[in-house]
Amino acid sequence: MAGKNERERKRARERYERQRQERLQRQHKIRQWTGIGVAAAMVIGLIAGLTFAFAGGSGSAATGKSTPKATASSSASPSASTSASAVAEPAQHCTYATAGTAAKKVSKPSATPDYKSGYAATINTNLGKININLLNSKATCTVNSFIHLASADFWNASQCHRIVTTGGLYILQCGDPIAKADAKLTCAQTAGAPGTGGPGYEFASENLTGAKYTAGTVAMANSGTANSNGSQFFLVYQNSTLPAQYTPFGTITSGLDILQKVAKAGTSCHYSGAGDGAPKEKVVIDSVSVHKT
Repeated sequence: MAGKNERERKRARERYERQRQERLQRQHKIRQWTGIGVAAAMVIGLIAGLTFAFAGGSGSAATGKSTPKATASSSASPSASTSASAVAEPAQHCTYATAGTAAKKVSKPSATPDYKSGYAATINTNLGKININLLNSKATCTVNSFIHLASADFWNASQCHRIVTTGGLYILQCGDPIAKADAKLTCAQTAGAPGTGGPGYEFASENLTGAKYTAGTVAMANSGTANSNGSQFFLVYQNSTLPAQYTPFGTITSGLDILQKVAKAGTSCHYSGAGDGAPKEKVVIDSVSVHKT
């Protein structure tokens, strides 16, 4: 009888652990909405004299997507992000951990990056080319991932799903294949909506010490923790106010006028209020190419 009871307890423990893992995976998918919304809401709130209360841990702010400001980013700590940037650069080894389900089938990048070379990228869009100098010596593992995803056509035929034009935050956010080129973006804020997708792996932040988000900066979006970078990134078209928690990994060398034109057109729907939503001027990434410099 004792043996039977022990087996039942073991099965119960295994069932509980399996259910717990499933819950964590569901929460992770929702958190992939990224922390940019939180920063935007906080900046807008400060300027407007509003006060937002953010819950940490696994509470509503970590799991809910009723508004972009209610994401896991609210629990991000500068110290956690800063510690991730303490790795000596250029990095000679990179770790990419399995996380969630890939929005588009792709393998993990190599763990041994080409840390000695210089790289430049071109994002070919329906509105023209955006050329970027990649900061391989300062954000090696991020650049390594970017090169890998570009070579795998991961972003081909996807839309940049978000533009922010107010409150000290001026960015165009891209990098989620869920936002398909032919889709009409609706600013839906549910699991599986544009803004929730990634490559099926995540990696640590880099190049955060003294990070600034001036016009022309290209940086990684994340879900609020230092190790939650994936495939989404944002392009800064005007000097922006953000905490140093988003890996800067490139600088735009031409094409800034394209972003400014998109920003001027405004949004077709709203996430957290006016000036934060899907671009009215559709931005489709046809392809991304990378070459050594």
